[in-house]
Amino acid sequence: MIDFSKIDKTIHEKGRLSIMTLLASRMEWSFQDLKADLNMSDGNLITHLRTLNDKGYVSMTKDNTVKRRTIYALTNSGRQAFHDYLKILEAIVQQGRND
Repeated sequence: MIDFSKIDKTIHEKGRLSIMTLLASRMEWSFQDLKADLNMSDGNLITHLRTLNDKGYVSMTKDNTVKRRTIYALTNSGRQAFHDYLKILEAIVQQGRND
């Protein structure tokens, strides 16, 4: 039986799930790249990134070398939380296929 209480509610929200999925796909993303790829407004994206950052899932780095930009990446705990989240989803899918 699947323990649905283990679904991470921070990640499960659509916008944050989208962010976590992109961040899991490569080492880092700039704010502008995330915004463009996710088609989110500045305010919506920053709100979700702050939530993920406050939870310790995402790190934020200011890069002032070439031009001002903010870089986001998954932390180790964020990567582990995302992996755990995916395992629960896989169990849900597997159970759905067996019914």
